[in-house]
Order: sequence, then C-alpha cells, then structure tokens
Amino acid sequence: MDAKTIWLFIFVGLYWAYCIFWGIKGALSAKTASDYFIAGRQISLWVFVLAATATSFSGWTFMGHPGLLYRDGFQYAYASFYAITIPFTGVIFLKRQWMLGKRFGFVTPGEMLSAYFKSDAVRLLTVLVALVFSVPYLGVQLRASGFLFNVLTDGMLGVDVGMWLLSAVVIIYVASGGLRAVAYVDTLQAVLLALGIVVIGVIAMNFVGGWGKLNEGIAALAQFDTKRTADGFSHYIAIPGVIQFVSNGPSAVGGAWTGIMILTYMFALMGIQSAPAFSMWAFSNHNPKPFAPQQVWASSVGIGFILMVFTAMQGLGGHLLGANTAFAAAHPELVNNVMSEGLGGKDLMESAGKQGMLVPQLIALMGEAAPWLVGLLSVCALAAMQSTGAGYMATAGGMLTRDLLKRYVLPNATHGQQKFWGRVGVIIIVLSALVVATTATDALVLLGGLAVAYGFQMWPALIAVCWWPWLTRPGIVVGMAAGLIAVTLTESIGSQFMPWGRWPWTIHSAGWGIIFNLGLAILISAFTQKPEMMKHKMQYHSFLREHASLPASKKGLVPIAWILTLAWFFFGIGPGAMIGNTIFGNPNDATTWIFGMPSIWAWQLLFWAIGCVMMWFLAYKMEMSTVPEKEIVALHEDIGDIRLDVDRPS
Repeated sequence: MDAKTIWLFIFVGLYWAYCIFWGIKGALSAKTASDYFIAGRQISLWVFVLAATATSFSGWTFMGHPGLLYRDGFQYAYASFYAITIPFTGVIFLKRQWMLGKRFGFVTPGEMLSAYFKSDAVRLLTVLVALVFSVPYLGVQLRASGFLFNVLTDGMLGVDVGMWLLSAVVIIYVASGGLRAVAYVDTLQAVLLALGIVVIGVIAMNFVGGWGKLNEGIAALAQFDTKRTADGFSHYIAIPGVIQFVSNGPSAVGGAWTGIMILTYMFALMGIQSAPAFSMWAFSNHNPKPFAPQQVWASSVGIGFILMVFTAMQGLGGHLLGANTAFAAAHPELVNNVMSEGLGGKDLMESAGKQGMLVPQLIALMGEAAPWLVGLLSVCALAAMQSTGAGYMATAGGMLTRDLLKRYVLPNATHGQQKFWGRVGVIIIVLSALVVATTATDALVLLGGLAVAYGFQMWPALIAVCWWPWLTRPGIVVGMAAGLIAVTLTESIGSQFMPWGRWPWTIHSAGWGIIFNLGLAILISAFTQKPEMMKHKMQYHSFLREHASLPASKKGLVPIAWILTLAWFFFGIGPGAMIGNTIFGNPNDATTWIFGMPSIWAWQLLFWAIGCVMMWFLAYKMEMSTVPEKEIVALHEDIGDIRLDVDRPS
C-alpha cells in the first residue's frame, strides 16, 4: 500500500467519524417526528447556508462538470450559471413555502399541495417526483464515489465494493439522525466541496504554467480544433447558434449547446431547488433569515466564482497536460505531458471513464509530491458526492412515511412509529439506488439525466400554491403528468423508442416538459374554475399577501425586477448569449481578444457578475428571501402531532 492510499484511508476514517458522530447526536435529539424529518424547524442560519449549498451542488459539480467542459469547451461552460439559476428557484419559492409550513404545520410538500388543492393525486405525483428524482440521482452519485476510489486506490477497491462500502456510512448517519444529522454533516461537505474545486484548479494551473500559458494554449486549441460552428469558430470557444432544428440535439453542427439548449438545460438544473426535497429544507428552518445569504453570497457569488474560474482551469487545462494526445503531438511546446503515464498513453476520451477521468487524474498528479493532498482531495470528492444524496435520502424517506404510510396505512402513527418507518424509508431508497447503480450501469447516466428535469416539473404546482391561485387542481394534475411524460420521451431512456431522438431541436427535456406541463395547466385551468375552490385557496393566498407583500414604497421596483430578470435570462443564458461569441474579440484571432481571453469567457464572467446583482436585488431589495415583518403564528404547537390536519383552512 503506497503513501497516497494510506493518507486516503486516514482522511476517509476521520470523515466517517464526523458523519457517525452527527448521526448519533441527531438520533438523540430527535424526540418527535418533526425533529427527525425537518429538524424541529430549528436549523440555524449558517448550518442552512452551508447545508443547502452542499445539497444544491453535488458530486457531479466536482467530478462531471470539469470533464464536460474539457469535452465541449466554453459553450458548455454556460452550465456554470447554475450557481445562479439553482438558487433563483429558491428566491421564487422558499420563503413562501416556509411561511405556509410554519403557519399550517406542513412537514412534506405532499401535505402542502394536497391540502391546498384538496387532492391526493397531487400528493402522489409529488411523492413520485421525489422517488424518480432521488433513486437515479443518488445512484449516479454513489457509483461515482466507487469509481473514484477504484482509480485512486489503483484498483485495490473494486467499483461496486467501494460503492457499497462508502454507502454504508451514509445510511448509518442519515437513517439514525434524520435531517438534523444531514444538515450538520453537509456544513463540512460544503466547505470540502468548495475547497477541493479551488485546490484542483490551482493544481491544474500550476502544471499548465500560469494564466498566460492557459490562454495561449486555448488559442492554439481553437485553431487546432476540427469541430467548427456554422460561423467557422472552434466549438471550444463559441456556441453554435440560437437553435438548430435537428431531430437529435447532440448531433447539432458545432455542438449541442445552442442558446435555447443552454436556457432549457438551466431549467433542468433549476429543478434541484424545486424538487420536493428542498420544500422540506424550507420547512426545517426557524425563520427565512438564512435564505438570502445562501442564495446570493454562498451560491451565486461564492460557488459561481469558483465554477467560472477554477472549474474552467481544470477543464481547459486538461488539454495542456497531455489528456488530448493529438493536441499534445501537434503542440509539444504548449503541453506539459504529465497525464500520459496515468492514462497509459491513451487519450482521455479513449479511457474507461472518458471525460469523467479528468478530475481523478488531476488529483493523482500530486501522488508523489504530496500524497496527503491526494487523500484530502479524495475526501473532498467523496463529500461532494454524498452531500446531495444524503439530503434526498432523508427527505424521500420522510415523504414515504408521511405521504404514504401515515396517510393510507397508519393514520394514527405515533412519533416513534414515524421515526422508525422514516429510517426504513431511507434504507429502502439507498438500497434501491445501489441496486440500480450495480445492475443497470449502462442505463444509470440515462436515468440520472431524468432526475433534475423531473424536479423542474414541480414549478407550476409551486407557482400555484405560492403565487397564482388561478391555476386549478385538474390543470396542475394533468399538466404535471404530461410534463413527466414529455421529459421521459425526450430524454435518452425514452427517446430511443421515438423518431425524434434526444433533445429535439436542441431543446432540453426539461424545456419540453415545461411546455406541455405549464401549457396544459393554463389551458385546463381556464375551463375548470370553481368559486368554492377559489375561496378555499384564497385563504392561503390572503395569508401570504398579508405577510409577504412588498411595502407600497417598493411597488415601483417591480417592473425593474422583471426587466432585469428577463434580460439576464435572455442575454446571459439564452439566445442572446450568441453576442458573447465575438463581442470581446474574434474567436479565430487571439490578438483581438480584448481581455486576453476568449470573448465567450469574458462574456460569461460579465453575466455572472450581473447575475449576482440580480440575485441580490430580488432576494434583498424585493424582499423575496427576507424575514417577514409580521410574525407568523402557527395554528397549533406540535407540528409532528398525529392531529396534523386539524385547523387547516377548509
């Protein structure tokens, strides 16, 4: 066993001890069902800020994102804007969900939506979304952790063995301590995730030779690239157009990441904070005070800067470190060929893990110089992979217990019974994810691609309960079902049976889903308005308007908020992003690059900064994530009580 493997096991042992400590502490603190499922609504400010950030940005951010940037270049790097679009969903919905949860005692989003719409169909669809989100998404994370440890232990731990072993500790602390344990473990995981991405970016830049060398290499890579857009630009430093009317998006000329594809892909990633799990995160807070700092400073500013800079260093830097063998042969003067040995002389895209091998190879570069750092960065990667998964385990287990078992099987379940079945639910979710990850390896990525797009299909239901009472129960039920079907039929797993392929017209499956979902919800709602239901729903909306409306002095800012938001979505991550290809220099002529970098990168950095301003304006100035001035009075004291449905609006 070499030094890096010894350090790896030392750091993993310390990390596991921390996880188990909080599992035990959480179990001892969970006196009631609400303590277990939503931490008794007592999660503190900084714990939520870090935990919600860790849950939002998974192991895919750490492991997969740099690899796809390596493969597809800066046209894919627009995906880094999910540091803004993910918490944008939180700005729209979290505060108002918290207010409803506090007032009416909701523990799960299924309870909230079924009470609001007077419909068990909505409850069941919400649980379905939670399950189809959690199981494949978790399976991807767990398998990635097994793959990473297989690479870093030089095959000592098989992928499946490592995956099951690493998952055991997650089951222990999540099942034992519930959401409180998840939250406190996530605080460390958020720090490790951010630290790891920064350090690996610095490692890449160190081996590349600095900022100037990186941009010189990017310029040469763009000239060397044979995959060109319709305008004749390298696919590494230009998006290929606004839209392409092709049956299969990935086959688009010059790459799949058109302006419309980027926009609808961002829709999919917005599904992370509209997924049912985040509703429970909202309910778990003592007040909304943590929402704004998480959305603006931790996510948009902090993680956004890290992704825009350090992940780009990793992705593009890989071409200058020997991962691209053809480029290395053509430009040996620009390439520090340090990855060749680790890849066995192969091109990265010919290796077993393809672009997924990039980050493990960057970590392994420190094996001789600093084996302890390899161990630390490996735990950073493991923490990133488990951060999202743990939250979805806990919340999905809670929904299985509250929305299915308690609703239909044990309506008078005690606190102890609810906690017991919640733990059973966690185990079922994890075992299901492990079985899928072990037996369906080829389909796992395809299944994982469905998860976030499914989560985004919760938007119309959340719009209805938080903002727009006009949407009706039949509209929401039919729309959500249609949206889930549309997502399935335009993603890899369903499109293979259809003539249009995956992502037709370079529109992501989340985009197709919301077109059918929201479109049908509006159409059907127009014909299904009932005065008695509107009266029932207005009891919720009257409460929200009383406690969450803007003061009269700020009403004039509403048009500015709309203009700023729509302009950012159009020019930052939509069709208008085409301007960014050339506005700061000709992609084919590095001497015209105004800021010494490709125009597309400068455009992304500019709109990242504008996006941060937008988020600050919405969260703080428009008071969409601030503490309500009027105190929210709960309709009953014990939110975990078996009489949860008492005193709800009728």
